[in-house]
Amino acid sequence: MKVLMIICQLLAVALSNIMFGVVAYYYCEMQWGIKYMGYSAPVGTAFLLAIPFIIGIAALLMLSRHFRKKIKSQ
Repeated sequence: MKVLMIICQLLAVALSNIMFGVVAYYYCEMQWGIKYMGYSAPVGTAFLLAIPFIIGIAALLMLSRHFRKKIKSQ
């Protein structure tokens, strides 16, 4: 169980780093598109991409907490 807890925590950290990279990339792309290509959406729409990542991170952290409780109860 301890191994599963650590794996969930590491995956949550990795997923958060991926989220920052993806959101930063699309934020920059939106800025460029607004300036040169005439995009009509505001730059803040890039932050909507973070929602699925946040859900995944929360699920992994809840799993990690569940495994930690199982370890303590044994």
